[in-house]
Amino acid sequence: MSLSTLTPGPAIPDLSDGSSRRHGRGFWAIALAFLTAMAFCTVPAPLYPLYMARDGFSTFMGTIVFAVYAVGVVISLLLAGHVSDWVGRKKILIPALALELVAAALFLGDPSLPVLLVARLVSGLGIGMITATATAYLQELHAAHRPGSSRQRFEMVSTAANIGGLGVGALVAGVLAQYVDAPLRTPYLVFAVLLAVSIVAVALTPETVEEWLVKPTYRPQRISADHGDRAGYLAAAAAGFASFAVFGLFTSVAPGFVAGALHLPSRALAGTIVFAVFGGAAVAQTLTSRLPAPGKVRLGLLAQAVGVPVLLVGMHTANLAAFLVGGVIAGIGAGVLFKAAVGAVAAMAAPAQRGEALAGLFLIAYVGMILPSVGIGVATQSVTAGTAMNWFTGLLLVMLAGVAALFRRSATSARSAN
Repeated sequence: MSLSTLTPGPAIPDLSDGSSRRHGRGFWAIALAFLTAMAFCTVPAPLYPLYMARDGFSTFMGTIVFAVYAVGVVISLLLAGHVSDWVGRKKILIPALALELVAAALFLGDPSLPVLLVARLVSGLGIGMITATATAYLQELHAAHRPGSSRQRFEMVSTAANIGGLGVGALVAGVLAQYVDAPLRTPYLVFAVLLAVSIVAVALTPETVEEWLVKPTYRPQRISADHGDRAGYLAAAAAGFASFAVFGLFTSVAPGFVAGALHLPSRALAGTIVFAVFGGAAVAQTLTSRLPAPGKVRLGLLAQAVGVPVLLVGMHTANLAAFLVGGVIAGIGAGVLFKAAVGAVAAMAAPAQRGEALAGLFLIAYVGMILPSVGIGVATQSVTAGTAMNWFTGLLLVMLAGVAALFRRSATSARSAN
C-alpha cells in the first residue's frame, strides 16, 4: 500500500490559465455561500421579540432558543467539522447547506416554540459543518488561484463572510419583518432561495482536497493544540472564545433589550443594531488587513475592553446611543481579534490538518458564545439584566487580560525558538 493512499492533502492544482480562473470564480462562489449560510443563522435575532410576544416566553427562553443553535454548532464541529480533510470540502459543504435549507423549511412550516427549537438546532448542525470547511476551502482556492501571493485576501474575505454575514442576516430579516407581510415567514423564504442557489454554486466549484483511498478510523473532533505552535494555538483559541462571547451577547440579548428596556419595538432597528456590531467588525477586519498580527491582537483587546463597559453604561442609563457606540466598538475589537486568531491557526496548521485545526478553533469559539449568553439568561431569573451585565463585563475584562498574557507567552516562545 503506497503512502499516498494514507496521507491526505490538497489536490495538486492544474496551474493552467483556465484552471486558475475556475479556482478564482470558485473562491468567490464559496465566499458568497459562506456569507449566505452565516447570514441565515442570524435571521431569527431581530424576530425574537415577535416570537416572545406571540408565544409568551421569557427573555430566558429566548436565550435558550439561541443556545440550542450554538449547541448544534458545537455538536456538529465535534462530529463532522474535521471530516472534510479526508473526504473533500464539497462533500461536507453541500450537505451542510442542505441542512440550512431544512431549517428554513421548518421555520416556514410551523414557527411554534417546539419547532423553533428544532429549527435552530438543525441550523446549528449545518453551520458547524460549514465554518471550518468553508474557511479551509477558501484558503486552498486562493492558493490555487494566486500561487505564492499574500494570504491577506483569504483572511479578509473569509472573516468578512463569517462575521459580516452574521450582521447581514439580522439586517435583512429586520427590514423584511418591518416592511413586508408575514414577518415570521418572509425572511426565511428569501434565504431558502439564496441557500438553494448557494448549493448549486458550491457544486460547480473545483474540489481542492484529494479524497483518501483508505479512510482513517473515524473519531470525533480532537481538541488539540498540537498544530505547530502550541502556545500560539492556545492564544488563538482563547481569543476566539472572548470574541464570540461578545458576539453571542448581541445575537441573544440585544434585540430583547432594545424592545423591552428601551421600549423600541422596531424590528428594523433591532436588525440594524445587530448589523452595526457585526458590520463594524467586518469593516475593521478589512481596514486592518495589512496590520501585523501583534497589532491586530492589541487593537482587538483594547477595543473590547473599552466597548463593553460603554455598552454597560448605555444599558444602565437606557441610552440607545451609548449602547450602540459601545456595541460597535466591542464588535470591532471582537472582529479584529478573531481575524488574528483565524489567520494564526490557518498559517500554523499543516494542510492535512487545516480543517481539524480550524474546527477546533471554531468549537472553542462557539462554546464562548454559549456560556455567557446562557449565563446571562439564567442570571436574569434572579437579578436584573443590568446586574447580570455587570458580572459579564467583569468576567470579560479578566478573560481579555488572560488572552493578552497567552499571546505574550506565545511571542516569547517564538523568539526563543528562533
